[in-house]
Amino acid sequence: MSEASRRLTAGEAKGLRTARELEGHIAWLDTFTPAALGVLAVASGIYTYLGVSSLLEDTGAMSFFAAVAYSVAVSVGIFVFWSYMLRLLPAMRSAAGFIGLTISTFVGSLAIVAMSSWLNAAALAGSAAVEQHLENTVRDYQAALEQSHEIALSGLALGREVQRAREAFEALADQERSGDLSGTAGEGAVFRVLTQKTEELRNLEEQIAAEQPLIDQAFAEGNAILGRMRALTVAPGPVEQRSVAFSEESVRLAGVIASLNQYSVAPLVARAAEDLPASVVLPELDGRNATVRQAQSSTIGSVLDALDQRSASLRRAADEVLAIEPPQETAYNPISSADAVIRYAGNFVPSWAGAIAIDLLPGILVFVLAITQSAIRSGRDGLSIEETLTLADLKAAINAMRDVEASMGAADAEILRRALPEQDAPGPRRDAAE
Repeated sequence: MSEASRRLTAGEAKGLRTARELEGHIAWLDTFTPAALGVLAVASGIYTYLGVSSLLEDTGAMSFFAAVAYSVAVSVGIFVFWSYMLRLLPAMRSAAGFIGLTISTFVGSLAIVAMSSWLNAAALAGSAAVEQHLENTVRDYQAALEQSHEIALSGLALGREVQRAREAFEALADQERSGDLSGTAGEGAVFRVLTQKTEELRNLEEQIAAEQPLIDQAFAEGNAILGRMRALTVAPGPVEQRSVAFSEESVRLAGVIASLNQYSVAPLVARAAEDLPASVVLPELDGRNATVRQAQSSTIGSVLDALDQRSASLRRAADEVLAIEPPQETAYNPISSADAVIRYAGNFVPSWAGAIAIDLLPGILVFVLAITQSAIRSGRDGLSIEETLTLADLKAAINAMRDVEASMGAADAEILRRALPEQDAPGPRRDAAE
């Protein structure tokens, strides 16, 4: 049996029918695939234009044409690239060619993401990303304000330590006045030392208490500024204009936080604790006799020891406040919508997915078409041309052969007519000549 006349097996017939069916589907899909690809490219170009416009500071005609030119270039590039891939990659039969074009597809996809997708994401979620930046900045400022306020309040708490030290020396002064301390009643040398330290501690206590209203006022002012900044974050209108007002409020809030840091009295208490025993001015002993003066000297020594202990206690308390980590310096840095989308990409995954999908969706079509073409080739492999002809193909071939035969017959007749001599041609002309 000849190759042309052999019968197809069941598997070959099934594969051939599948291949023909897939070819019919592809032929129908090819009618609108270029139009669909063009729509996707134009849509990506529009969003790219919006993203580019948000990056250009100038709003003049040159910026407009620059944004249009870039978006048109992106649309053309996307359309041409995916048109190449849709035609070439599915047609590759060798493994090397298929792998090479697949790598080219991935590289081209990365290029499309770099030149278009991030700008699409900026157009889709740029304003929301800038608002996210404003919200995070408000959160940072709030943390800095609260930490500065906490440090300032911790410094105010040192006032209680100073008050206890002052009350202790006042009690000792009262005991000395009544004679219960050195054994001699009155306001002698010991009493004057105790009074001196009491006055120093009282002045320090008053300085600490004077900071209380300043701290409360600064904290209230800071909270008011934070309220206005939060309102600007969610207010209607263009985010660029709100960012300008937000920046002005952030400068005011930074000044308030700096003031709160200066209102901390911990450094003042630390210095006073060091000066407390060092600044004692010892008076001349005024006892009536040597015994009384000896008692006064001994009592003054005990007072100095008590001063050292109180000084060390105040110093430790002040060091604990000074050891609190100060707030990090916070400053609002304006940011473009494109940069905001990149910085807060994790918060806008749906927008990024949509921006990338509109550019890379044809890539799915490329691999779908490649798989389909592979299935078609698999169904036709091993079959001769005669075995794959359909009735429609046979009719078309017969009609074509008839057209060829008719054309060849007409051509032969024309050649024969031109080849015959004119005098041998039959007709009345030769009779007339005779």
